Amino acid sequence: MASGKRVPAEVLKAARLRDSQTKRTKVLAVLHDMVARGEPVTFAAVAKTAGVSNWLVYAEGVREHIDAARARQAVHPPKPSTGASVSSAGLKTDLALARQEITALREERDKLKDAVRRQLGQQLDQVGTGELVARIDELSRQNAELTAERDALTRGKAEREEKLAEAEEDRDAARASLRRMMRRKNTNPDVPEAG
Repeated sequence: MASGKRVPAEVLKAARLRDSQTKRTKVLAVLHDMVARGEPVTFAAVAKTAGVSNWLVYAEGVREHIDAARARQAVHPPKPSTGASVSSAGLKTDLALARQEITALREERDKLKDAVRRQLGQQLDQVGTGELVARIDELSRQNAELTAERDALTRGKAEREEKLAEAEEDRDAARASLRRMMRRKNTNPDVPEAG
């Protein structure tokens, strides 16, 4: 094309090609690591370890490498691994895969957080304002009743304290009067009592 712009089909084709090349590179790195570690090579084991479809490990350009590794292992069976060193390509592949997985997990975590926030918001919105108004009215009524009861008790207490003070004054007056009478009687025993 003269304009240099690609049509969507070309963009899609290029993206698929890049994806395919990335997966094939990953499969070959996994295969190399399995051979280096002395692990038995099978098509299923390579696909599972690389995280790709079984179809890809049988595809042309990949199958030949797996067949060659299997042929070498048939002649020289793998020895049990005793912690053989991992290749730098394998480590780089593992690191890239781990980073991709971390990114995917972070995105999933963020989506779940947003979903929970939305759900909580909806639940709060569903709590009707009518219920809240009714509860406020009930609490206001209870408050008014308790205030009236407190005021009545305060008035009753004041009245009782006033009556008690009067009774104490009457008692004190009666005692004083009784003392005076006894004094008079003791000082003038012949004087008849008034009454």
